[in-house]
Amino acid sequence: MVRTFDIEEIFPDVPVASVRLPRRQANSPQGLAVTLVADYTMDNRAWLPSAAIVALLGEFGVTSGAARTAISRLARRGVLEGSRRGRHSSYRLTRPAAVNLSAGGAEIAAFAADRESWDGRWTIVAFSMPKEESAQRRALRDDLRWRGYAPLYDGVWVSPRPMTAAARAVLAAVAFGTTSVFRARHLELDTGASRSPVDAWDVAGISAQYRAFIRRWSPLLRRMTAGGVTGAEAVRARTEMMDTYRRFPVLDPLLPVELMPSGWPRARARELFVAVYDGLAEPAQEHIRAVAAHVAGGEQHSRIRAHTVAELRAGALRSTVDVAGA
Repeated sequence: MVRTFDIEEIFPDVPVASVRLPRRQANSPQGLAVTLVADYTMDNRAWLPSAAIVALLGEFGVTSGAARTAISRLARRGVLEGSRRGRHSSYRLTRPAAVNLSAGGAEIAAFAADRESWDGRWTIVAFSMPKEESAQRRALRDDLRWRGYAPLYDGVWVSPRPMTAAARAVLAAVAFGTTSVFRARHLELDTGASRSPVDAWDVAGISAQYRAFIRRWSPLLRRMTAGGVTGAEAVRARTEMMDTYRRFPVLDPLLPVELMPSGWPRARARELFVAVYDGLAEPAQEHIRAVAAHVAGGEQHSRIRAHTVAELRAGALRSTVDVAGA
């Protein structure tokens, strides 16, 4: 059974082209830095002064030393690239990182956006590996978890969604030993030993996380509507909300609503996410620009721009990445 929020790698920590995105651990300096830079520069890969990144991370309680270390490590990972002008340095997303993050952002933005339908079938991945292949087994299990699968039994993982061609290609690369994939319906047995595929998930735990998300952000939505959330608070709230919401597509791979308890809170969580994330876009953007201008001696940074959920979903960010310059 998958326990909620056990999955800290929303993006796999494996090479993707020339970039390795960091583990998305809660409040990690590297994870916060990636979210901050991506949320306000991903569509055009705008440069951010390193001092601005340090100052913004400081508003999250990250020390200046830890912030500089995070920037340096992200540069070594191929996530950020730097530029120096005199004594001042700036950073931006590398092209591979921007493309990867844009694709991930589109998936997050599309999650639970449309009317959900299910054909009543499950995708089943059954595998058997020699005990000595523990590293390969772990890699396969990690990839399946990240893609929204859960273990019904030790070597039998399930998902209500069809397996895409891209997922099949990745599975083929990590599936050592014997692996079979099926798309099939579940047949109930008239016995107490029968187990439904949906039992592979901690449905009550996922519901609790959705409801905790709703409780956390509903009061802020009311304050935001009244214009009471600005500056650093707007940036912190928007970043925290994204880092929390981005986990739901992994925890809940659009489990069929007809199999869920009455009042399943997925739709309400999405409504709240869109309202707050988009509603705080302008005040957060202005604060990021102000911090960048302050550390750069008044130089304006008009290319810093907050994107909306609709822009993320539309994939407009991917189409502009290659136009932004080398």
